[in-house]
Amino acid sequence: MNCYLTRFKENIFEIKELRNEIGIFDDRWHAGEILAKVLSKILVDEPKLITLAIPAGGVPIGIQIAKSLNTPLDLIIVRKMPIPTDPEAGFGALAPDGTMFLNKTLLEFINLADDEIELIKERVLEIIKRRSVLFRRNRKYPDLKNTTIILTDDGLASGYTMRAAIHWAKKHNPKKVIVAVPTSPINTALEISTMVNLVVVLNLRDSFYFAVADAYKKWYDISDEEIIQMLNEFGYYKKEE
Repeated sequence: MNCYLTRFKENIFEIKELRNEIGIFDDRWHAGEILAKVLSKILVDEPKLITLAIPAGGVPIGIQIAKSLNTPLDLIIVRKMPIPTDPEAGFGALAPDGTMFLNKTLLEFINLADDEIELIKERVLEIIKRRSVLFRRNRKYPDLKNTTIILTDDGLASGYTMRAAIHWAKKHNPKKVIVAVPTSPINTALEISTMVNLVVVLNLRDSFYFAVADAYKKWYDISDEEIIQMLNEFGYYKKEE
């Protein structure tokens, strides 16, 4: 597979040969390996790198990047805000500090009242706190000031969870914020690019219907136990011993 990046627009880079392709990556580990290869070429002289992965799907991606670029790895726990009648879909996302990023167009369509949104926010914030304890064990984050943060996930769809992650990351005064993902719709990548220094997407797609899973030959929901095992094998918890 050609691993050469080309500029799509301004601060967005892609692998042009993968545009609009599906079934590209064997699994998330494979996608992370390719993403790590291209990042190692463009960030070779970038000091003070740190990789922040969004669980669950971003964890194997983040591990591959952290290994290849020899960066610290940590997690950024953000969460979609589910539509009550369709919990698999979301009308926005929540950052760890409680900041909401809402799809206002969708909200007008589903007609959720303010008190319903607030109740969902409270529930999602509890999930974020619980997952922080489960995965991060409430450890303190490293000093992110003047670092170059690589935010990663297994793909972008609407991009709202990534927006929440970007918001949280920028509060810590990094030098740069880079979003690096295996796949994304073009429109989402364009929107995200206005918020960060650089966006790297291996597989940009402009099809009407978009699903992150379509970029992968093997796709499944990663369990909490698998995440903990991945992090343990990477050595994430060693500092606690």
